[in-house]
Amino acid sequence: MAEIMEYEGVIAEIIFHNKENGYTVAVFELEEDAFTIVGTMPGAAAGKSCRIQGEFIDDPRYGEQFKVSAYEDVMPSTKEGIKDFLSSGTIKGVGKKTAAAIVAKFGEDTFDIIEKHPERLCEVSGIGEKVAGRIAEAFAVHREFARVSMTLQQYGITASQTMKLYAVYGADTVETVLENPYRLTEDVFGIGFKKADSIAAKIGIEPDDAFRIRSGIKFTLSWFAGEGNTYLPEDVLCEKAGILLEQPRELIASHLEQMAFFGDVHIDIIEGQRVVYLAAFYMAEQNVAGKIRVLVNSDLKPIMGQPETLIERTEASTGIKLSEQQKKAVMNCLGEGVSVITGGPGTGKTTIINTIINILEDSGLKTAIAAPTGRAAKRITETSGHPASTIHRLLEYTFFDSGRGDFGRNADNPLEYDAVVVDEASMIDLMLMNGLVNAILPGSRFIIVGDDDQLPSVGAGNVLRDIISSEYVHCTKLKEIFRQAGESMIVVNAHRINRGEYPDCNAKDKDFFLLRRKTEKEMLETIKELCLTRLPEYYADLVPGGLKPVRDIQVLTPVRKGTLGCISMNKDLQQILNPQVFDEFGEPEKAEKTYGDKLFREGDKVMQIRNNYELQWKNREDFTDGEGIFNGDVGFVQTIDHEFGEMTVVFDDVRHVTYNFSQLDELELAYAVTVHKSQGSEFPIVVMPMSWFPPVLATRNLLYTGVTRGKQIVVLVGSEDKMNGMVDNNRISQRYSGLAWRLKKFFDIDN
Repeated sequence: MAEIMEYEGVIAEIIFHNKENGYTVAVFELEEDAFTIVGTMPGAAAGKSCRIQGEFIDDPRYGEQFKVSAYEDVMPSTKEGIKDFLSSGTIKGVGKKTAAAIVAKFGEDTFDIIEKHPERLCEVSGIGEKVAGRIAEAFAVHREFARVSMTLQQYGITASQTMKLYAVYGADTVETVLENPYRLTEDVFGIGFKKADSIAAKIGIEPDDAFRIRSGIKFTLSWFAGEGNTYLPEDVLCEKAGILLEQPRELIASHLEQMAFFGDVHIDIIEGQRVVYLAAFYMAEQNVAGKIRVLVNSDLKPIMGQPETLIERTEASTGIKLSEQQKKAVMNCLGEGVSVITGGPGTGKTTIINTIINILEDSGLKTAIAAPTGRAAKRITETSGHPASTIHRLLEYTFFDSGRGDFGRNADNPLEYDAVVVDEASMIDLMLMNGLVNAILPGSRFIIVGDDDQLPSVGAGNVLRDIISSEYVHCTKLKEIFRQAGESMIVVNAHRINRGEYPDCNAKDKDFFLLRRKTEKEMLETIKELCLTRLPEYYADLVPGGLKPVRDIQVLTPVRKGTLGCISMNKDLQQILNPQVFDEFGEPEKAEKTYGDKLFREGDKVMQIRNNYELQWKNREDFTDGEGIFNGDVGFVQTIDHEFGEMTVVFDDVRHVTYNFSQLDELELAYAVTVHKSQGSEFPIVVMPMSWFPPVLATRNLLYTGVTRGKQIVVLVGSEDKMNGMVDNNRISQRYSGLAWRLKKFFDIDN
């Protein structure tokens, strides 16, 4: 067995360092010796003093190296060492000049001054109170983080994971991890059950420990909630959790009753089958059904006149004539507490919304319009002329220092509107609908607008389809395509696809095309060519101010992996649409940041891939600010600042958000995105490959959703047979959701 050795010295040179996982290759210097060290060393930088433990190994490729098993920063004591430490990038905002000035002033007492008397840093020219405070705070965080990181190394927690944990738990990180490692799966994005389980094993938690079993059950329910399910049948849950935990199903089942007793889960019987909910989803589903019932049965505030007369008056003032079906939809929305309008593109949903709002406002009734995403809300404002907001903003979502957030508008502080209209309702999940119905006063009109043939929400629940299928709420299904919309082959083909008919492609002077290609390589090359030259040149005047490929062309794909998956295509498209540019001295002009296997570059198109209610943004147009960037939001990288470890992204052209480098796992490139992630968006041009994809994804409603994202041009690239195969595949992913069942029970009671 190799001898474990310990050395204290200085990192003379960094050969390789991954900031995300801390893996480092460096030259380590002692007073009279130097050798190569390799291993996980978070925060390693040239000039740093440190203490290492490990053993010498003989690498067949690189020769003798010292493999580090434990690493600890040692604060330098010499002036030169202190200066090197301060300028190593550990303390944000302190470069070589500032470090030299601080050390010149305070010498070997520098660390003591920063830690105990930071106000004295203002004695250094160029440092004010704000900068002094920032330096002191960064120094304190570094010291604390070094302690935490050192402790957690022994449990296999990487530097990047430690940074996430520290951002959530702060000084309590170690205590929290050791007390309940399974808590990490709920609190920290990117840490799954397997990682928490490995930590638990090292701590000494037994495989059949009750704490582990119950955590595994909750994780299984949470994972399936992430797939869209609000509950699982008990037998399915026991099977899946048993596989995860490698324990018998009987042991899983034995814990469920006690978990239900303590309120961690709720057991119910739906249509004769025992099912298990996480408590939060059960309460939300019950509440949504109950609140809808109250709204359906409440007396409404009256409108000023007969609906038919008011519709005629609105038609006269707007010059837009409604069809008989549209008139019925308007009358239903005016007369019902809760109503649904559903239909595909070109069926006049926007015209109906505008008519309803005009009538309500003419009657002195205050109306709010909202949508699940900022992009959808912005589009509603542009097409309707009525201001719309996100549902989160309407409900005044606030994030608290405790790490939790909540809606400011709720049953105790309801919305001050007489009617609430929500569009793109297919995207609304159960928890968001729960927040919404909580805030709507009985007696208000709740009008739900969406296309139930699109893909369901990313979050748990099947809200729009459940409400419609329950038949408890009055629903108008629009099918007629209006003349102007009917001139677009995008609209015509969307409806053909929805009916199970094959699209009509390549009609002369139209907007829907299929470029036939045989191999995936040919498809990829054609997509790249379309994005780089063919589409920008041919449709240069399609968008006011000129078509910009990165902004105006969106590649959609059913899958994430493979040649035509968004991960691979993003790298290819980034290389041609936003390449690195070098100045006359060969230096790159665009700052870059590598995070894991992703490379971000200034100018890149990126997407937020999780809801983060805490992220703060500033609107540089009207100087407002707010919190919250949500799953599917698309923005552009404005700046990458390595000195401060930050990247600024601009969403919706005006909202500026600053990400710490440790948060970059929340972003991915968005030159190509999955169809699921594109919901609620419209793009001037959509390009989409038609190849073999897994049958569960190569479906009719996925193709329909992708096609309807194109506003002016849709180009499909690939096999006509595969396109037709998607039309033929009318598989709809079934979700475990009880909302329709609960509403049907009310229907039976009330009727």
